[in-house]
Amino acid sequence: MPSPIPPYASLGARPPEPPAERRPHTLTGDVRTHENFASRHLEQQRHVMVYLPPGYDAGGVRRYPVLYLHDGQNVFDRATAFGEEWQVDESAQALIMSGAISPLIIVAVYNAGAHRVDEYTPTELPDNGGGGHADDYGRMLVEELKPFIDAGYLTLPSAASTAVGGSSLGGLLSMHLGIRYPTVFGRLAVLSPSIWWDDRIIVRSVEALPRKLPTRIWLDVGTREGAAASTNARALRDALVSRGWTVGEDLMYEEVEGGEHNEQSWGARIGRVLQYLFPKH
Repeated sequence: MPSPIPPYASLGARPPEPPAERRPHTLTGDVRTHENFASRHLEQQRHVMVYLPPGYDAGGVRRYPVLYLHDGQNVFDRATAFGEEWQVDESAQALIMSGAISPLIIVAVYNAGAHRVDEYTPTELPDNGGGGHADDYGRMLVEELKPFIDAGYLTLPSAASTAVGGSSLGGLLSMHLGIRYPTVFGRLAVLSPSIWWDDRIIVRSVEALPRKLPTRIWLDVGTREGAAASTNARALRDALVSRGWTVGEDLMYEEVEGGEHNEQSWGARIGRVLQYLFPKH
C-alpha cells in the first residue's frame, strides 16, 4: 500500500498557487535569468536564474564552484515565490563579502508547478500525486543544464566543486541525485527531505550503496516538523554513517530547534549550509 502523505509533508507535494497580488522583486547582486529552458527529457520548459558572486568578471580567469537549487521560484525573489523566499542571494552576498565563504555561482531551477511531484520523486506513487521521474529530471540537470551553465559561465565543473540542494521533495531529489551521479555532484544540501516517500526508499538506497561515496552532505530537519520527520531524518543519518560518513566531518546533521517545514525556516539556515559546503579556503 502506498505511503500516505503525512501532515508535516504538505508543502512537499504540490505547491500552492502563487499569490494574486503583485509583489516587489527582492533580488540582490548580479542575478541573470534564462527563460523557458527546454529539455529533451522533460515535457515542461522552466526558467533558470543564475546568481553571480561579487567580483565576477566574464572576461577574467577565475572560476567558481556551483550550487544548483531546486524550486527556483523560492530561492532569490519574493515576487516569484510561493509565499516567502529563501533569500539565498542576500545570504550568499553577505557571506562572500565578509569572507566567510568561498565565492560561488548559484543556479536556481524553477519547478514545473503541477508536475513537481513527478519530477522530484524517484518512484511512482499514484495515490500521492504521481511521481517517478526524478531520473528524467536528473538527466536534464546533468546532460543539458550543467553543460549549458559550464559553457556560459566561469565554473569549476568537477564534482568536488559542484553541489545540488533543495528542501522537502527537493531534499529527497538532491539525495537521490547525489547517489545517482556521484561523479557530477560532490556536495549535497538536503534540507527537511521527504524521506517518507515510498516507505523510505531513499534510506534503502543509501543502505544499498556498495561503498561510501566521496560526497560532502548537509542533512537537517526542524524540531517543529513532527516526530515522524525527525525519526526519518535520523534513519537517513544512521544509514549514511553505516556506509562510512562521519557526522561533523563529511556529514553535517542538524535538528534545527524551532525549525518548521517552510521557506522561512529553510532560508533562516541557508547561511550555515553555505558555510559548510563552501568554506573559505
